[in-house]
Parts: sequence; structure tokens; C-alpha cells
Amino acid sequence: MDQLINDFSLGLFIWQLVIFIGLIFLMAKYAWKPILNSLDSREQGIADALAAAENAKQEMANLEASNAAAAQEARAQRDEMLKEARQIKEKMIADAAGEAQAQADKIISQAQESIESEKKAALADIKSQVANLSVDIAEKVTRKELSEKVKQHALIEQLLAEANI
Repeated sequence: MDQLINDFSLGLFIWQLVIFIGLIFLMAKYAWKPILNSLDSREQGIADALAAAENAKQEMANLEASNAAAAQEARAQRDEMLKEARQIKEKMIADAAGEAQAQADKIISQAQESIESEKKAALADIKSQVANLSVDIAEKVTRKELSEKVKQHALIEQLLAEANI
């Protein structure tokens, strides 16, 4: 270090100082400002990119929430439509069953009425046949009875005796 102090020259020091200050001045004017400007613009670009990424992330989260809500609403609508379809199906089945029951009751009622009317017709026919047979038998019996005078008087006496009882 002593040797440096001994070799020191004031003129050389001043020239080095002037060159250093000039170099700093040139660097400040032509190099530092563009370098700092480019660093600032790069920093601003990075900040803008980060903000854009954050905005995109927020939009993506909003879209996901919107999609989830739309999917939930679609599921709810689907469930509601299925419920309505089931209710319509059940109502149609119940209506068809009621209509079928009414038709069956009507057919049974008509069949019972038909059976009843045919039964009455058959009874009336049997009664008329019995009446005809009874008249025919009575006619044959009375002819035979009335043809003989003794039997005729006996029949009259018998009828009078039964009438007086």
C-alpha cells in the first residue's frame, strides 16, 4: 500500500476523476435512463400480466360458479319435469282404472238387468204354460166328471160340503 501512496500523481487523479464523472454522465444520459425505462416497462408488463392472470382466474371461478348454478338449476328442472310426468302418468292410470271400473260396473248392471228381465220372462212363460196345462187338465177332468150324471151330482155335493166348512 505504501507503494501506491508514493506513486500517486495528482494530475492523473484529476484526469481519472474527470473521465469517471464524464463516463457517469454519459451513462446516466444514454444508458441508465433506457435501462431503467426498460426495467420499469418490463416490471409494468409483468404486473399487468399478473393482474390479467388474476382477472382470468376470477372470471374462471365466476364461470365455474355460474356453470354449477346452471347445472343445479337444470337438475332441479329435470327433477320437476320427472315429478310432473310421474303425476300425469299416475293420474292417467287412475283415470283409466276408474273409467274401466265404471265400464265394468255398467256392463255388470246391464247383465244383471238382462238376467232379471229374462228370469221374469221365463217365469211368466212358465206361469202361462202351467195355467194352460191346468186349464187343459181341468177341462178334461170336468168333461169326464160332467158326462156322468151320478158323478156330477156327487161332485156338486162335495163342492158344497167344502164350501160350507
